Amino acid sequence: MALLLLVLVGVVVGVVLASSLLLRWNEVRYGNGRRKDGDGCLPPGTMGWPLFGETTEFLKQGPSFMKQRRLRYGRLFRTHILGCPTVVCMDPELNRRMLLQGEAGGLVPGYPQSMLDILGRNNIAAVHGPLHRVMRGAMLGLVRPAALRTSLLPKIDAFMRDHLHGWAGSVVDVQAKTKEMALLSALRQIAGITAGPLSDALKTELCSLVLGTISLPINLPGTSYYQGFQARTKLVSMLEQMIAERRSSGDAQDDMLDALLRSGDDGTREKLTDEQIIDLLIALIYSGYETMSTTSMMAVKYLSDHPRALDELRREHLDIRKGKSPEEAISYEDFKSMAFTRAVISETLRLATVVNGLLRKTTQDVEMNGYVIPKGWRIYVYTREINYDPFMYPDPMTFNPWRWLEKNMESHPHFMLFGGGGRMCPGKEVGTAEIATFLHYFVTRYRWQEEGKNTILKFPRVEAPNGLHIRVQDY
Repeated sequence: MALLLLVLVGVVVGVVLASSLLLRWNEVRYGNGRRKDGDGCLPPGTMGWPLFGETTEFLKQGPSFMKQRRLRYGRLFRTHILGCPTVVCMDPELNRRMLLQGEAGGLVPGYPQSMLDILGRNNIAAVHGPLHRVMRGAMLGLVRPAALRTSLLPKIDAFMRDHLHGWAGSVVDVQAKTKEMALLSALRQIAGITAGPLSDALKTELCSLVLGTISLPINLPGTSYYQGFQARTKLVSMLEQMIAERRSSGDAQDDMLDALLRSGDDGTREKLTDEQIIDLLIALIYSGYETMSTTSMMAVKYLSDHPRALDELRREHLDIRKGKSPEEAISYEDFKSMAFTRAVISETLRLATVVNGLLRKTTQDVEMNGYVIPKGWRIYVYTREINYDPFMYPDPMTFNPWRWLEKNMESHPHFMLFGGGGRMCPGKEVGTAEIATFLHYFVTRYRWQEEGKNTILKFPRVEAPNGLHIRVQDY
């Protein structure tokens, strides 16, 4: 018995010693706060375990992980998450400068390897230099105001009118409905795809792809990364088939795929390869699917909890419907007049923190507040804390759309809900139009109340694990 106890104590001591040595080795590996050449210090912080760093704690604790380290180290600290040595910045002014600094200042997109692998090497959020200008130019051509007015908004209106039909008298899972809505709306605009076997197959693969982008890049069967990469392979195959069929038909179509295939034919811009077109389409579907569906769901949740805001929103949309026949679509001018709707969308994005931050990678040593961030590190521009800054947003944990009407918050130098600098979200206006049109038909057709107990998780992504259920009645 005594011998067994002695062995157990020895094992425990051995494990503790080995763990301490591994943690110490990882700190030494990254300079223990000081560059090897002695030129400047790294910000304070810890690097965790070799290879995994502090990823497990980060994914489990989420915002608490950031808050604890901010209290200990300040607004600028180092860590190792998602496979990368990373400096987290919570300083609003420093974040603004990082976003504006761009490539000339030694910063390029620095998204985790899992996201780069799964979204493709031509993903607009990851490329830089001339390729970024080409890809961004192609995307801006698809979502420019003229396209929104003449082509996209009429399609969005017709889709939303049909998608929201027949909800009265039933219990609806808003999360499931808005995810379906976001995907089908995107597919209709991109390639004229309607609900059916193809959209169902695309949805299945997209769900796996999304989870894979926020996982560790461990390519073993059963891991989220492996499943996400397999989903990408299947999506690429489906899109390749669509492109081949479109080319063989020779028929002109009024959609994004046709515009991309014809892009460059007139010599005004560089022609895209099929690989670039596919990565651009995956990025369009991915970004719109997550942001639009989650924002729409959370807007319904916040409006349910705040009847005064719902009354004001409904008043705005009933005024727009005055003088229109039941089947008459909203116009571009109607959309531009939706001041309170925009305020609701902005407040939803802020309070729900649909996007936690942005990642940049250093291409050279970068100075930040007297610290030196080595080449090859990531900088996490963590915007979540800015969303809850009481100096920018008084009473920040309260849903208050009116704050966006009292002063032009979007012109504030630290407004980062849609990114910043040359990386401002190109699809911002189209995404806003989709959510606004959804809200238009939802609040003018229906009244609703939440059904049962609905739980909302806000990290690592905003979701309702068991759905967000509402009982819907005609208004």
